[in-house]
Amino acid sequence: MSADTLYQQLRGHLAHLRLTAVADRLASALEAAERDRPGYTRFLHDLLAAEVDAVEQRRLAGRLRFAKLPARKTLDQFDFDAQPSLDRRLVEDLATLRFIDEHANVLLIGPPGVGKTMLATALGHKAIEAGYRVYYTTAADLVARTTKAALEGRWETTMRFWNGPQLLIVDELGYLPMPAEAASHLFQVVTRRYEHGSIILTTNRHIADWGHIFQDTTPAIAILDRLLHHATVVSINGDSYRMRAHRDAIRALRPAITGGEKP
Repeated sequence: MSADTLYQQLRGHLAHLRLTAVADRLASALEAAERDRPGYTRFLHDLLAAEVDAVEQRRLAGRLRFAKLPARKTLDQFDFDAQPSLDRRLVEDLATLRFIDEHANVLLIGPPGVGKTMLATALGHKAIEAGYRVYYTTAADLVARTTKAALEGRWETTMRFWNGPQLLIVDELGYLPMPAEAASHLFQVVTRRYEHGSIILTTNRHIADWGHIFQDTTPAIAILDRLLHHATVVSINGDSYRMRAHRDAIRALRPAITGGEKP
Protein backbone atom coordinates (compact mmCIF):
# COMPACT_ATOMS: atom_id res chain seq x y z
CA MET A 1 0.00 0.00 0.00
CA SER A 2 1.42 3.35 -1.04
CA ALA A 3 2.03 6.17 1.40
CA ASP A 4 -0.59 8.32 -0.35
CA THR A 5 -3.21 5.57 -0.13
CA LEU A 6 -2.41 4.99 3.54
CA TYR A 7 -2.69 8.71 4.23
CA GLN A 8 -6.10 8.92 2.54
CA GLN A 9 -7.34 5.92 4.50
CA LEU A 10 -6.10 7.52 7.69
CA ARG A 11 -7.99 10.70 6.80
CA GLY A 12 -11.06 8.57 6.20
CA HIS A 13 -10.74 6.93 9.62
CA LEU A 14 -10.42 10.34 11.27
CA ALA A 15 -13.50 11.61 9.44
CA HIS A 16 -15.47 8.50 10.47
CA LEU A 17 -14.47 9.04 14.09
CA ARG A 18 -15.15 12.79 13.76
CA LEU A 19 -11.67 13.70 14.92
CA THR A 20 -11.72 16.92 12.94
CA ALA A 21 -8.93 18.70 14.80
CA VAL A 22 -6.59 15.74 14.30
CA ALA A 23 -7.51 15.64 10.60
CA ASP A 24 -6.79 19.35 10.22
CA ARG A 25 -3.38 19.03 11.88
CA LEU A 26 -2.40 15.67 10.41
CA ALA A 27 -0.39 16.84 7.39
CA SER A 28 1.66 19.40 9.31
CA ALA A 29 2.09 16.98 12.23
CA LEU A 30 3.46 14.28 9.88
CA GLU A 31 5.85 16.75 8.30
CA ALA A 32 7.07 17.85 11.74
CA ALA A 33 7.46 14.20 12.78
CA GLU A 34 9.61 13.48 9.74
CA ARG A 35 11.79 16.45 10.64
CA ASP A 36 11.96 16.28 14.44
CA ARG A 37 11.58 12.51 15.00
CA PRO A 38 9.51 12.66 18.22
CA GLY A 39 8.70 9.41 19.97
CA TYR A 40 5.47 7.63 19.04
CA THR A 41 3.95 8.52 22.39
CA ARG A 42 4.74 12.23 22.05
CA PHE A 43 3.43 12.32 18.48
CA LEU A 44 0.12 10.71 19.45
CA HIS A 45 -0.18 12.80 22.62
CA ASP A 46 0.17 16.10 20.75
CA LEU A 47 -2.37 15.12 18.09
CA LEU A 48 -4.97 13.95 20.60
CA ALA A 49 -4.37 16.97 22.86
CA ALA A 50 -5.32 19.21 19.94
CA GLU A 51 -8.55 17.22 19.52
CA VAL A 52 -9.35 17.45 23.23
CA ASP A 53 -8.80 21.22 23.17
CA ALA A 54 -11.07 21.58 20.13
CA VAL A 55 -13.81 19.50 21.74
CA GLU A 56 -13.63 21.56 24.94
CA GLN A 57 -13.85 24.80 22.96
CA ARG A 58 -16.94 23.55 21.12
CA ARG A 59 -18.55 22.49 24.38
CA LEU A 60 -17.73 25.86 25.95
CA ALA A 61 -19.26 27.67 22.98
CA GLY A 62 -22.35 25.49 23.29
CA ARG A 63 -22.71 26.24 27.01
CA LEU A 64 -22.35 29.97 26.30
CA ARG A 65 -25.06 29.86 23.61
CA PHE A 66 -27.39 27.91 25.87
CA ALA A 67 -26.89 30.22 28.87
CA LYS A 68 -28.29 33.35 27.16
CA LEU A 69 -26.27 35.60 29.47
CA PRO A 70 -26.86 39.28 28.65
CA ALA A 71 -23.17 40.25 28.55
CA ARG A 72 -19.74 38.74 28.95
CA LYS A 73 -18.49 40.12 32.24
CA THR A 74 -15.81 38.94 34.62
CA LEU A 75 -15.24 39.60 38.31
CA ASP A 76 -12.00 41.39 37.38
CA GLN A 77 -14.15 44.05 35.68
CA PHE A 78 -16.22 44.72 38.78
CA ASP A 79 -15.34 47.96 40.59
CA PHE A 80 -15.27 46.85 44.21
CA ASP A 81 -13.88 50.24 45.30
CA ALA A 82 -17.08 51.88 44.05
CA GLN A 83 -19.18 49.60 46.26
CA PRO A 84 -17.48 49.64 49.68
CA SER A 85 -20.51 48.02 51.33
CA LEU A 86 -19.92 44.85 49.31
CA ASP A 87 -17.99 42.10 51.08
CA ARG A 88 -15.28 41.31 48.53
CA ARG A 89 -14.11 38.20 50.36
CA LEU A 90 -17.65 36.85 50.24
CA VAL A 91 -17.77 37.36 46.47
CA GLU A 92 -14.36 35.72 46.08
CA ASP A 93 -15.63 32.73 48.05
CA LEU A 94 -18.64 32.48 45.71
CA ALA A 95 -16.20 32.57 42.78
CA THR A 96 -14.83 29.21 43.93
CA LEU A 97 -18.23 27.87 42.76
CA ARG A 98 -18.52 25.57 45.78
CA PHE A 99 -22.09 26.76 46.18
CA ILE A 100 -23.01 25.02 42.90
CA ASP A 101 -21.54 21.71 44.05
CA GLU A 102 -23.46 22.14 47.32
CA HIS A 103 -26.72 22.97 45.45
CA ALA A 104 -26.85 26.21 47.41
CA ASN A 105 -28.31 29.56 46.34
CA VAL A 106 -27.13 33.17 46.15
CA LEU A 107 -29.35 36.21 46.73
CA LEU A 108 -27.98 39.53 45.46
CA ILE A 109 -29.95 42.35 47.05
CA GLY A 110 -29.66 46.08 46.40
CA PRO A 111 -31.14 49.10 44.63
CA PRO A 112 -31.04 49.43 40.83
CA GLY A 113 -27.69 50.05 39.21
CA VAL A 114 -25.32 48.82 41.92
CA GLY A 115 -23.98 45.85 39.94
CA LYS A 116 -26.21 42.93 40.94
CA THR A 117 -26.71 41.71 37.37
CA MET A 118 -23.03 42.14 36.58
CA LEU A 119 -22.04 40.02 39.58
CA ALA A 120 -24.61 37.37 38.68
CA THR A 121 -23.47 37.17 35.06
CA ALA A 122 -19.79 37.20 36.04
CA LEU A 123 -20.39 34.22 38.34
CA GLY A 124 -22.40 32.62 35.55
CA HIS A 125 -19.55 32.99 33.07
CA LYS A 126 -17.07 31.59 35.57
CA ALA A 127 -19.36 28.58 36.07
CA ILE A 128 -19.68 28.04 32.31
CA GLU A 129 -15.90 28.13 31.90
CA ALA A 130 -15.63 25.57 34.71
CA GLY A 131 -17.93 23.21 32.82
CA TYR A 132 -21.26 23.85 34.53
CA ARG A 133 -24.52 24.21 32.63
CA VAL A 134 -25.97 27.69 33.27
CA TYR A 135 -29.12 29.51 32.17
CA TYR A 136 -30.08 33.18 32.58
CA THR A 137 -33.59 34.62 32.69
CA THR A 138 -35.41 37.55 34.19
CA ALA A 139 -38.13 36.81 36.73
CA ALA A 140 -40.71 38.36 34.39
CA ASP A 141 -39.65 36.19 31.45
CA LEU A 142 -39.63 33.05 33.60
CA VAL A 143 -43.22 33.47 34.73
CA ALA A 144 -44.33 34.53 31.24
CA ARG A 145 -42.90 31.33 29.79
CA THR A 146 -44.31 29.09 32.51
CA THR A 147 -47.73 30.70 32.11
CA LYS A 148 -47.64 30.12 28.35
CA ALA A 149 -46.51 26.53 28.88
CA ALA A 150 -49.36 25.88 31.32
CA LEU A 151 -51.91 27.21 28.81
CA GLU A 152 -50.45 25.05 26.03
CA GLY A 153 -50.29 21.87 28.09
CA ARG A 154 -46.47 21.83 28.30
CA TRP A 155 -46.14 22.26 32.05
CA GLU A 156 -44.04 19.17 32.82
CA THR A 157 -41.82 19.81 29.83
CA THR A 158 -41.06 23.37 30.89
CA MET A 159 -40.51 22.31 34.50
CA ARG A 160 -37.91 19.80 33.31
CA PHE A 161 -36.24 22.61 31.39
CA TRP A 162 -36.01 24.93 34.41
CA ASN A 163 -34.76 22.04 36.51
CA GLY A 164 -32.00 21.15 34.03
CA PRO A 165 -29.22 23.75 34.45
CA GLN A 166 -26.84 23.29 37.34
CA LEU A 167 -27.05 27.06 37.87
CA LEU A 168 -30.18 29.10 37.12
CA ILE A 169 -29.83 32.89 37.24
CA VAL A 170 -33.12 34.71 37.89
CA ASP A 171 -32.63 38.44 37.45
CA GLU A 172 -34.71 41.48 38.44
CA LEU A 173 -37.22 40.03 40.89
CA GLY A 174 -39.27 42.83 42.43
CA TYR A 175 -39.22 45.38 39.62
CA LEU A 176 -42.77 44.38 38.67
CA PRO A 177 -45.52 43.09 40.97
CA MET A 178 -46.19 39.38 40.66
CA PRO A 179 -49.81 38.16 40.71
CA ALA A 180 -50.76 35.00 42.55
CA GLU A 181 -50.55 32.64 39.55
CA ALA A 182 -47.14 33.95 38.52
CA ALA A 183 -45.89 33.65 42.11
CA SER A 184 -47.13 30.06 42.16
CA HIS A 185 -45.14 29.32 39.01
CA LEU A 186 -41.96 30.81 40.47
CA PHE A 187 -42.55 28.77 43.62
CA GLN A 188 -42.80 25.60 41.52
CA VAL A 189 -39.48 26.32 39.81
CA VAL A 190 -37.75 27.04 43.13
CA THR A 191 -39.28 23.93 44.70
CA ARG A 192 -38.19 21.65 41.84
CA ARG A 193 -34.63 22.95 42.15
CA TYR A 194 -34.57 22.82 45.97
CA GLU A 195 -31.45 20.89 47.07
CA HIS A 196 -31.02 19.76 43.45
CA GLY A 197 -29.66 22.80 41.59
CA SER A 198 -28.42 26.28 42.45
CA ILE A 199 -30.14 29.62 41.88
CA ILE A 200 -28.63 33.09 41.76
CA LEU A 201 -31.45 35.56 42.27
CA THR A 202 -31.14 39.35 42.05
CA THR A 203 -33.70 41.66 43.57
CA ASN A 204 -34.12 45.32 44.42
CA ARG A 205 -36.26 44.41 47.44
CA HIS A 206 -34.93 43.51 50.85
CA ILE A 207 -36.21 40.22 52.20
CA ALA A 208 -38.56 41.97 54.64
CA ASP A 209 -40.22 43.72 51.68
CA TRP A 210 -40.96 40.64 49.60
CA GLY A 211 -44.60 40.82 50.64
CA HIS A 212 -44.86 43.88 48.36
CA ILE A 213 -43.74 41.84 45.33
CA PHE A 214 -46.47 39.23 45.62
CA GLN A 215 -50.20 39.76 45.93
CA ASP A 216 -50.27 36.86 48.39
CA THR A 217 -47.60 36.61 51.08
CA THR A 218 -47.95 32.81 51.28
CA PRO A 219 -45.84 32.07 48.17
CA ALA A 220 -43.35 34.75 49.23
CA ILE A 221 -42.78 32.94 52.53
CA ALA A 222 -42.57 29.54 50.81
CA ILE A 223 -40.12 30.77 48.17
CA LEU A 224 -37.91 32.45 50.77
CA ASP A 225 -37.99 29.37 52.96
CA ARG A 226 -36.51 27.24 50.18
CA LEU A 227 -34.13 29.86 48.82
CA LEU A 228 -32.66 30.79 52.20
CA HIS A 229 -32.29 27.26 53.57
CA HIS A 230 -28.91 26.92 51.80
CA ALA A 231 -28.09 30.44 50.67
CA THR A 232 -25.53 33.22 50.71
CA VAL A 233 -27.11 36.67 50.92
CA VAL A 234 -25.07 39.48 49.39
CA SER A 235 -26.26 43.03 50.07
CA ILE A 236 -25.05 46.00 48.01
CA ASN A 237 -26.07 49.40 49.35
CA GLY A 238 -23.87 51.76 47.32
CA ASP A 239 -24.67 54.31 44.64
CA SER A 240 -25.87 53.38 41.19
CA TYR A 241 -23.08 53.18 38.61
CA ARG A 242 -25.31 55.00 36.12
CA MET A 243 -26.17 57.82 38.53
CA ARG A 244 -22.50 58.22 39.43
CA ALA A 245 -21.63 58.44 35.73
CA HIS A 246 -24.36 61.06 35.25
CA ARG A 247 -23.01 63.12 38.15
CA ASP A 248 -19.48 62.92 36.76
CA ALA A 249 -20.70 64.03 33.35
CA ILE A 250 -22.63 66.97 34.83
CA ARG A 251 -19.61 67.95 36.93
CA ALA A 252 -17.42 67.93 33.82
CA LEU A 253 -19.92 70.03 31.85
CA ARG A 254 -20.63 72.55 34.59
CA PRO A 255 -17.63 74.85 33.83
CA ALA A 256 -18.63 75.09 30.19
CA ILE A 257 -22.22 75.84 31.10
CA THR A 258 -21.45 78.42 33.81
CA GLY A 259 -18.29 79.82 32.23
CA GLY A 260 -16.42 79.17 35.44
CA GLU A 261 -13.68 76.84 36.50
CA LYS A 262 -14.11 73.23 37.51
CA PRO A 263 -15.02 72.85 41.19
